[in-house]
Amino acid sequence: MSSIFTKIINREIPAYIVAEDDKHIAFLDIFPNAKGHTLVVPKEEIDKIFDMSEEAYLDLMRFARKVAKAQEKVFTGAKRIGMAVVGLEVPHVHVHLIPLNDMSDIDFRKKTELSEAEFKDIQQRLRDAFEQ
Repeated sequence: MSSIFTKIINREIPAYIVAEDDKHIAFLDIFPNAKGHTLVVPKEEIDKIFDMSEEAYLDLMRFARKVAKAQEKVFTGAKRIGMAVVGLEVPHVHVHLIPLNDMSDIDFRKKTELSEAEFKDIQQRLRDAFEQ
């Protein structure tokens, strides 16, 4: 059975996609820790990050870096962009990129509510920054 991320990749369910190439996709987390919390996912469905080939792992990190650089342009008030790989919630490799100002911003028990308009605004600003 396909993961929820594969369904997003295949456009079977909607997502706030901010960046994409032939091997990866990045979209906003709908239950974000902070504004701009983005998931970076390889299109190939692999459960565990360290089961990826070295080349695929490095490609994922390069793509994640590009997304994080776009986040830095959009979220200029953030002290940094944090990265986490947990892998327990969805059996498909994914990297969390989260604008941080405090350690509590990366606490996955803490969630921020955003309106549809806020999601769409962040999506567009990140898309624009990624394309620059």
